[in-house]
Amino acid sequence: MSRLNKALLSVSNKTDIVKMAQGLLELGAEILSTGGTAAALREAGLPVTEVSAYTGSPEILDGRVKTLHPKIHGGLLGRRDLPAHVQQMTEHGIAPIDVVVVNLYPFEATIQQPGCTFDEAVEQIDIGGPSMLRSAAKNHQHVVVVVDPADYDRVLDALKSGSVSLELRRELAKKVFQHTARYDSLIAAYFERQLAPSDRIVFPSLLALHLEKVEDLRYGENPHQQGAFYRDPTVREPSVARARQLHGKAMSFNNYLDASAALELVKEFDDTAVVIVKHNNPCGVAFGERPVEAYVRARETDPISAFGGIIACNRDVDLDMAKEVTATFVEMLIAPSFTEEALGELRRKKDLRLLVVGPLDLESRDTIDMKKVVGGMLVQERDLGALRDLGTLKIPTVRQPTNEEFEACDFAWKVCKHVKSNAIVFARANQTVGIGAGQMSRVDSVKLAHMKAILPTQGAVMASDAFFPFRDGIDAAAKAGITAVIQPGGSIRDEEVIKAADEHHMAMILTGMRHFRH
Repeated sequence: MSRLNKALLSVSNKTDIVKMAQGLLELGAEILSTGGTAAALREAGLPVTEVSAYTGSPEILDGRVKTLHPKIHGGLLGRRDLPAHVQQMTEHGIAPIDVVVVNLYPFEATIQQPGCTFDEAVEQIDIGGPSMLRSAAKNHQHVVVVVDPADYDRVLDALKSGSVSLELRRELAKKVFQHTARYDSLIAAYFERQLAPSDRIVFPSLLALHLEKVEDLRYGENPHQQGAFYRDPTVREPSVARARQLHGKAMSFNNYLDASAALELVKEFDDTAVVIVKHNNPCGVAFGERPVEAYVRARETDPISAFGGIIACNRDVDLDMAKEVTATFVEMLIAPSFTEEALGELRRKKDLRLLVVGPLDLESRDTIDMKKVVGGMLVQERDLGALRDLGTLKIPTVRQPTNEEFEACDFAWKVCKHVKSNAIVFARANQTVGIGAGQMSRVDSVKLAHMKAILPTQGAVMASDAFFPFRDGIDAAAKAGITAVIQPGGSIRDEEVIKAADEHHMAMILTGMRHFRH
């Protein structure tokens, strides 16, 4: 394909389209184009034939009909290797179109604009663009189709070499069908949202996931499993998926899981906080006046588990914290940013992964949580539940919590939400003391939190992610010296549990909100 016949260009995203057109003209192509694309090419001084002039049919219905014509789709779908097709094309004056460069009306960008009306959204549903792309992609053995501006250079290079390989043609066709499938799914999801009540999340009747692959991983959870990481390009919330790695070894499957767990927990706090995660559970969480103080306190909760852990901080990391981190083995450190001095210190550790996520602006949050099961998917509203005012919650015990216990319960409750069920957290107002995660019975989680505690538990508070089915959990907490408990309540034995708290002179706060995390 050293000399081209015709190339059809019609794009909303005009990035590098002039450069692409110039390259096609140099290869002898006649450029067919429409509307804004044709205007942009003419402004650049390039010769362009309007599609309406080529087909002999004017653009009509406010531009809704312009490329839906046999001379266009015949030129795209006609097979050059079938004599019957070639004969019919000749009889009807249809010339082959060798290259198609099309991207679609900006439907996604339009619906994200504040105040976008339904009619405005509908006008951005492209009809001719997907039709041309699908026609060209179906006939990819004879038509080179390009939907992504990132492919312009390599397509031009291939065309200039005189041959576009079947492998490249199929890859480009694949990208077309991925693009149009995502485009259609966005439109379908938008219509479904418009038909649903406005006061709740809409779970679509057909859930289409369109994720872009970030990288292949060395392996999955275990070396005998293959793995890859994908990103949802529509989510703008600061997250591990949108983070930038500054240093260290490549991320592993388990690194991504633990890093996300750490970052999501540290987002809970307005105060300067540090979270340390091991195997998807926090093993230390603390506040501090400075990041280094928060880190040291978090590490004190369980220094053995913190070894080789994942650290997340909700403040910029400075040199003092960096020195503490490099004093022991750490897998990863995640933060909004790092000072230059901190980076210099941290980069001394060759294998330490450093992730920067930018400001933790949570104005726009992803609201959907999905969990894969064999043969299906569970979809739910993400657990963003929070207690706005502890002072308005039910306190059924004789003794009322002190102000310090209120603060400690608030802190412990936020941590507890991110611990695997059954979850128990012992804490003070600025530091976790013991964490019991993932036990099959709640009393065993209480005992585990006590057993794991290195710091004194006397005078600490306890948070539980769900109600106590029996009083045994309260009795075990009393043995550990717990003075106040925060839990959802709602057990048929609540009276028995409250009575146990009264017997031990504990204060108890009932939230009415559960935080199971499986």
